[in-house]
Amino acid sequence: MKQKVDVIVTSGTPATRAAQQATATIPIVARAFVDPVASGFAASLVRPGGNITGMANLGVETADKRPELLASAVPGVTRIASLFNPDNPGNTRTQPRRELLARKLGKEIVFVGARNATELSAAFEIMARERVGALLVADDAFLNSQRQRIGALALQHKLPSASASANVAEGMLIAYGPNFAQMGRRAAALVDKIFKGAKPGDLPIEQPTTFNLVVNLKTAKALGITIPQSVLVQATRVIE
Repeated sequence: MKQKVDVIVTSGTPATRAAQQATATIPIVARAFVDPVASGFAASLVRPGGNITGMANLGVETADKRPELLASAVPGVTRIASLFNPDNPGNTRTQPRRELLARKLGKEIVFVGARNATELSAAFEIMARERVGALLVADDAFLNSQRQRIGALALQHKLPSASASANVAEGMLIAYGPNFAQMGRRAAALVDKIFKGAKPGDLPIEQPTTFNLVVNLKTAKALGITIPQSVLVQATRVIE
């Protein structure tokens, strides 16, 4: 790398991949990257072995929980769209498992990709043609940055939606995922250890322990939905 930095901090799988391709020597502390061992970022979680450590996002586990929550919130829906970023390997890796879970829940899932703003608009047109009744939004840096627009489009298309970002946007119904603020603090602690002489390959990759469920009752009211008590009692935050 041209700039002589001491540590690189990344967020998400695509950014971590880009950093990995740029250097094999500068320490990298990744936040919210999915399945670091299977993705080739580390030899193991306990001893990563290379120049990358950080906070792994339990993408598979949270990807399982969101369909369950959405199915509980809108049990009458049978076809669910899954909005994902085709350029994010973490998104594509969870698709077979999500499809299997949807079948177990008695639902049909339709995967719709969007990697930029233009494709995002087209994605909702596809959802309308496919006559889906609800929307799952994958955990992805681009999609998270567009959550306000996605929320507005979901509300416009009358789609109850569940996202990965705990910062639930207006128009979104449910958000479930790890506490990213806590993950950021843990990543900062790992950076501090590296500055004090620790090698990233010797620092175990940590996993989130705190998860947030946000339920937006304003959106539920706008969609004419009554959220079951079984979902509300699990919420860490309810937006009235």
